[in-house]
Amino acid sequence: MIITTSALNGMLSAFKNEFAQHIRLLEAESFHKIAATTIKSNSKSNTYGWLGKFPQLREWIGDRVFENIKNSSYVIENKKYEATLNVDRTDIEDDNLGIYTPMAKAMADEFIAFLNRNLATLLKNGFNTACYDGKKFFDEHQVFAKADGTGTASDISNIYGDPDADGIPWFLLSLSGSLKPLIIQERTTPEFEHITDPHNDTVFIKDQYIYGIRYRGSFGYGFWQQAVASKEALTPANYEAARLMMRQFKRDGGDPLGIVPTHLVVNADNESAARKILEAQLIDGGDSNINYHTAELIVSPWL
Repeated sequence: MIITTSALNGMLSAFKNEFAQHIRLLEAESFHKIAATTIKSNSKSNTYGWLGKFPQLREWIGDRVFENIKNSSYVIENKKYEATLNVDRTDIEDDNLGIYTPMAKAMADEFIAFLNRNLATLLKNGFNTACYDGKKFFDEHQVFAKADGTGTASDISNIYGDPDADGIPWFLLSLSGSLKPLIIQERTTPEFEHITDPHNDTVFIKDQYIYGIRYRGSFGYGFWQQAVASKEALTPANYEAARLMMRQFKRDGGDPLGIVPTHLVVNADNESAARKILEAQLIDGGDSNINYHTAELIVSPWL
């Protein structure tokens, strides 16, 4: 096979198509699609001042009541990421392009895993990393007596049990709404890039073409009210108490937020305990399990 511009363009097109198709296939059941709000970014960073307020409708009597967004300096900076594949020029000459189709799919696998790894890292680091209100994502947060964010503040925790416990953490998340507890900030979608110019040093010296992915974006925290973490043992009693904790969260002014936990996120160590809580219909020798299917289970290998 003679290497022509047409052959190289065909290979690039094939790589892009395989990558894009496999991304779409994987996204259907990916953790990141249900756990994170994707925010399009048009600059070096985004500031999330709007995270300080859950909006609430009221009857319109008289003039509008203006609610100010709470001051927030929560900024997520975009970062660059890459993954690169070297393709021997001789394989193109020998028409061995078929062996690279699985590699294009593998790069799609890695991109989806990359998103999910970073979201798992957010959860793990939530005990030590600040969110929009300046507090750690899993911490005591202030809720005010008046709807306008004034009055006496109460400290409300989204950690069930002892924050300093040394157990394996597990997480209850509310993922049914349009806004999620985690954020993927996307400056660019993953882009396929290539170097095939024979005058390029790598092509000329190593006799290799280069194909790669470039991605620009970042990750951060959304509403802490949609997540409860615990380092206590994952037992039915602790699970039920953590569920109740989330359902009792209130907005400024005292009205219930109406948040319902939908997913239990654990690592492999807690998988067995989680399945007994959520997937066993009968317990204790034949009693009905009141926690059966009260949440969906997600087992993350990166927790």
